[in-house]
Formats: sequence, C-alpha cells, structure tokens
Amino acid sequence: MRRSQVTTVSLLAALALTACTNAKDVLDPSAVKPPANSAQALPATQGTSATTSPTTTAPAPAATAAASTPATPAQTAAAIAKTRLQVAPIVGASVEAAAPLTAELQARARQRGVTLVGSADQTATHVLKGYFSTMSEGKDTTVIYVWDVYDPSGNRLHRINGQQKAPSVGSTEGWPAVAPATMQAIADQTIDQFTAWLGSGGAG
Repeated sequence: MRRSQVTTVSLLAALALTACTNAKDVLDPSAVKPPANSAQALPATQGTSATTSPTTTAPAPAATAAASTPATPAQTAAAIAKTRLQVAPIVGASVEAAAPLTAELQARARQRGVTLVGSADQTATHVLKGYFSTMSEGKDTTVIYVWDVYDPSGNRLHRINGQQKAPSVGSTEGWPAVAPATMQAIADQTIDQFTAWLGSGGAG
C-alpha cells in the first residue's frame, strides 16, 4: 500500500514538472516573435505592382505601445514643434502627378506646425519616403500609396499606407488619368496621419 502511494506521488510530480516546462515554452517570447524581415518586402515591389496590398504590415511595436497612453495636447504640440521632416523623392509617380502632391504636403505641414527641410539639411529628425502606383477600374483610377518614416540613421519607424479612388481625367489610364485633387487629398491624409503618430509618442 505504501509502495503504491509512493508511485502515485512520483507520477503526479512528473506530470507537474512536465506542465511547468510546457508553460515556459509557450510563454517564451521567441516562440511568437515574427521574422525580422517580414515588414521589409513591400516598398521594393509596390512601385511595380498595383495589386499588392499595403495593409499587411503591422505597425511598429513602439507606436502600438505608445497608442495605449494618449499624449496630452501639450505633449503633442511639443513633439510636432521639434520635428524637422525631410521628404525624399517620390517613387512610382510621374512628375506631373507628384507636383500637386509635394505642394500640398508643404501647405498641410505648415497648417499642422511641421517644419519641412530640404534634402541637404543635416538637422532632419524624420525622413518620409513615398511609393506610389495606380490601378484603373472602369471610369475610376485608384492611387495606391505607401509612406515609410525613417530616422536620420535609416531605421524605419512607422508606415502610412492607403489608397485614393477618384473618377479618371479624360479617357486615359495610369498617371495621366489622376486629377491634382486626388494627389492633394493624399498629401492631406499623409500629414494628418504623420502628426497623429507623432502625438501618440512616435517622436520618442
């Protein structure tokens, strides 16, 4: 009888040890950590493929964590005030389509209190790189865009993406069919999302 009790206790101890080991494996962060290069594939292909969806990339962990503790208006204003944004040459869009985009980026940035700096300025705190493509559907043309925000060292901090659909201009397709107002709307949305990200703690 005593030997049976000892055997039972031993089995229970072994099961408890196994359960603890399995729990440790499940809770190990490395078991659920995504591949380091999983968020880097889109910009290289976005300019050539209008069907690639830019919405598959998860936001940067830092931005997600910061969003849980909203900044005060004063903190948001301070973050925007110290930002010096450099806009890199646009990839994928025609010169004619990029002109109203860049003009509206400058206007919207002034409205939001963001300082834009030139490509040779060494004081930039953030660099904005844009990748564009178009997709024609009947009488409408959709502009698909992805903006990556980098620090001066080239580390990607954040991604802004979306699409803007509008009636095509004339009977053409592609960039000639995109109205200036469409690119201006994208510029407004881009600056608004950028400042919202700064206010959530992105500047830190």
